[in-house]
Amino acid sequence: MASRTFDFSDTSETSGETGKKPRGAVGKEAYTYEVYYQDSDCADEQHPILIIEDAAKTLVHHVSGRFYRSDDRMSFEYGRSSDQLYAAIKGIDARFLALLYWLADNHMDVRLSGHIVGEGYNVYKIRAVDAAGLRRLTSEDGFLQNVIQRLLESKPVEKKEEEDPLEPSCVAEDLRMSDLTGMENFLKVAKTTLPENIQEWAKRNLMMARSNSISVDERRHAMRSLAMMLNIHWQGTYFPPIDPVKAREILDENLYGMDYVKQRIIETVIQINRTHTLPAYGLLLCGPAGVGKSQIAYAVAKILQLPWTALDMSTISDAEALTGSPRVYSNAKPGRIMEAFSSAASSNLVFIINELDKAEAGSNGMSPADALLTLLDNLGFTDNYVECTIPTAGVYPIATANDKNRISDPLMTRFAVIDIPDYTSEEKKVIFQQFSLPKVLKRMQLEQEECILTDEAAGEVVAIYAGQPGVRDLEQAAEHLAAHALYRIETEGVLSVTYEAEDIRRLLP
Repeated sequence: MASRTFDFSDTSETSGETGKKPRGAVGKEAYTYEVYYQDSDCADEQHPILIIEDAAKTLVHHVSGRFYRSDDRMSFEYGRSSDQLYAAIKGIDARFLALLYWLADNHMDVRLSGHIVGEGYNVYKIRAVDAAGLRRLTSEDGFLQNVIQRLLESKPVEKKEEEDPLEPSCVAEDLRMSDLTGMENFLKVAKTTLPENIQEWAKRNLMMARSNSISVDERRHAMRSLAMMLNIHWQGTYFPPIDPVKAREILDENLYGMDYVKQRIIETVIQINRTHTLPAYGLLLCGPAGVGKSQIAYAVAKILQLPWTALDMSTISDAEALTGSPRVYSNAKPGRIMEAFSSAASSNLVFIINELDKAEAGSNGMSPADALLTLLDNLGFTDNYVECTIPTAGVYPIATANDKNRISDPLMTRFAVIDIPDYTSEEKKVIFQQFSLPKVLKRMQLEQEECILTDEAAGEVVAIYAGQPGVRDLEQAAEHLAAHALYRIETEGVLSVTYEAEDIRRLLP
């Protein structure tokens, strides 16, 4: 946290509220506070939301009360109604300035949690409570915690000279983010968590949603768009270092073999560690069905510690399904890409595009896959329904395809291509024995000693499905054999079932 200096005025005044000098505090109008900047994504006693003057050590771990402000002064009122105390605010994290103004303007009862550090009380938690400070208010506190978490995830923004930070105020009504008032409150206390272009867009759509001069459909579209955008956590493009050793462990846990693929992914990790940004190109995983392309994508999302969303291009035949329909239609709706952002609730995510080669051309002869170009260029994506450019620098696209020859050249140039060959018979045997069968047994709550396959039996399973690419058939075979073993255990009372090669030939088609 940056160093701070504080300028407190004469503290000998009496309080205008109580008519006497508050114990262990200063008069409500007798101080100024300092704004400080920090970028911690969690609040604790070393990274507080605010710091309250408490030289007399009268504040305790949990304290209930209200914030008050006047001009550039702010205090916290606490204690019994007959003996209220006003503690000076020494410092405020810049990200929370508007929120504290809002709490003060709306006379919200809150409970603070903090610790004494030197002569200050460092606050790291704020909860919405009833007037007695004893009961948490569910809806109000839900809104408050959502705002606090979003502010913690944001980066501090230096105040612009022409801006007056004392402007934010609103009426304390329903604080739920799901309704219009909740969204308006959110924009007043946490608009800095949104990109600048989306702040302006949100202001326009809020006006439309409240307007009576436009149609009901237009207001409904504006409110739906606003809800989608405000529920996305808009994050920066800085990516912290990733441990390559842990990344390799994740890959080894989820994938057998594929050393070349794993090496390429670790190279991506090293690049992120150097630049702290995502690579300019996403990954295109090409190979036969069932070789684990989607599994690789999920492993990458786990390594990057990002949410993921999946889009199946084989089900899309119209580009509008991706880009959304204009709001001029009463039945207009956002596209699948915008819905993916909304479902992930994050601007930073792994975007998995399955079956990229199976996107069929629409009536105009254009493949809907071409609508992905702006998303892949990291220049921002515009949905026709939302009517706003969405930053995409935090999106890491991973596409899968069986036949890369069916993908257009413009799309191919947006990816780093990794060809994944089919497994050899020996590799399939190891996968069946060490991955497929143990996974199925665990899912069916069977112990490994309850369903045993000899080495010859495992080889027979692989031989039966030798003509099929990938390992999906092997997992289905494991499912069949485990179910058969469970049936015998439950109906015949045996403790274990062992399968030989001839049993495999009899049971499997």
